[in-house]
Amino acid sequence: MAELPVPGDNRRVAGMFGRVAGRYDLLNHLLSAGLDIAWRRAMVRALLAPGLPPGPILDLAAGTLDVSIAIARRSDRPILAADVCEPMLRAGLGKLDTALGRRIHPTVADGRVLPLPDASVAGATIAFGIRNIRPRPEALAELARVIRPGGRLAILEFGTGKRRMWGGLYNFYLRNILPRIGKLISGDDEAYRYLAATISEFPEESVLAEEMRQAGFASVDYRAMAGGIVFLHAGVKK
Repeated sequence: MAELPVPGDNRRVAGMFGRVAGRYDLLNHLLSAGLDIAWRRAMVRALLAPGLPPGPILDLAAGTLDVSIAIARRSDRPILAADVCEPMLRAGLGKLDTALGRRIHPTVADGRVLPLPDASVAGATIAFGIRNIRPRPEALAELARVIRPGGRLAILEFGTGKRRMWGGLYNFYLRNILPRIGKLISGDDEAYRYLAATISEFPEESVLAEEMRQAGFASVDYRAMAGGIVFLHAGVKK
């Protein structure tokens, strides 16, 4: 597995998710009632829509490789699966058969300093990871740098926790229930308290769309899923 140095301010995030890597998939499915599978598939369809230029795909914040595998099953393009957390990537390696292993290339890398030349990938995905890369405009600018003109960026992310949803029930779940379930299953609640905090702090979907435009993406659009719990953003590199 290729590995690059991870800047110090991301080591805490990598450490938190490294501790829960073995239970990460189970918790994702449990906490989303299985909807996370459909959400990721929708992002892959958006990325691979007609008109995508030739070339490889970057799956940033690849985690346990679910998105990389979903891309590989719909396309024969090579995939760079990049994440700051090596244990997460290693947890995903067991999902790869020989054919998938030849096309998916896990790499430990920071989203603000990608190990790629300019305009080297046809498109990129980032599922539930843009919250964790700060400052966010640096990550979007780096994605714009490596995606070739006409290429596509698809971002799957939770909506802002600042908005009251379902009469405040969702907000209560974020603050009080989610960390407890995370601790019960994984034995470590820090990552899930962190998750709840970053969702609560995350901006509205229109703000993320404008940040994508500022970074160099055009035709930026977004749609709500699960009533606004999750948003899928997509844009085309100018």
